Amino acid sequence: MEPLVSIITPTLNIVENNHADEFNLLVSLLELQTYPRIEHIIIDGASTDETVELLKDYKNKGYLNFYTEKDTGKFHAMNKGVMRAKGKYVAFASCDDFFHDITAIYDAINTIEAQNSDFLFSPAYCRHPENYTFLFVPAMYNAFQVMPCALQGMIFKKSVLEEEKYFDEKFKLMADFDLIMRLLIKKRKGIYFDTNYTTYKLGDHTYNNEEQCINETKLIYRKNFRNMYPLDNEDTLDAMARFSEFPQPLLEKLSECFVPEDKELFLERCEQLHGIRLENYQNAPK
Repeated sequence: MEPLVSIITPTLNIVENNHADEFNLLVSLLELQTYPRIEHIIIDGASTDETVELLKDYKNKGYLNFYTEKDTGKFHAMNKGVMRAKGKYVAFASCDDFFHDITAIYDAINTIEAQNSDFLFSPAYCRHPENYTFLFVPAMYNAFQVMPCALQGMIFKKSVLEEEKYFDEKFKLMADFDLIMRLLIKKRKGIYFDTNYTTYKLGDHTYNNEEQCINETKLIYRKNFRNMYPLDNEDTLDAMARFSEFPQPLLEKLSECFVPEDKELFLERCEQLHGIRLENYQNAPK
């Protein structure tokens, strides 16, 4: 029998925020997936509009299960979803995301099972708040500098998330960045799935709060690199978070998270991204 897959969706006031149609698309396309064993778990943050009635209707039709109670943010909700999940594998989708390829979960689970991987990552379409869409291609060699792939294009073994103690909830915007970093540092086995099956929306809160993202990134670096390199200098941390300018000794240490033959490629990609981000900053309107 195929292993169960749990799809976890955090929600809050779907109706009031005009996401009901997008949520219906997510639910409908999950129902059309060719993979036979999917559970859809909704973790609602105690919505105050008609969302709970909407969720009850979907539950009564057999599409999903839901829980509604207050939470401290989306990553708290996702963690509660993982704890309630019955699946061997877990994936995440917001209420305005959807899986546009109905065969992809079947193929992805076959891939991750065949490779006995801890997690899978894939390309994904990103709907930008400024009303355009682009293909987010994973860049795992840059995973310590920027978010390397879309969380919505990833599938995790539930047991690995449990062993890693889930998302770190003190990071309200960047907990997924922290999680991927931890997986790589501990050399968890990831597999690239070369199929774009997810369309997701870049959150307005993340897009409009650059300084909070920068500050959380600094804390993530201190947390994860403290045993590799001293990061007491605020200017160094700021350059790392804003421009991907990493001290060379730290890069040497981080290269050990990849196979030895990829070291030079890792260092090259890190330097390329630093150059791109620095140039963008210098050319930005002041």
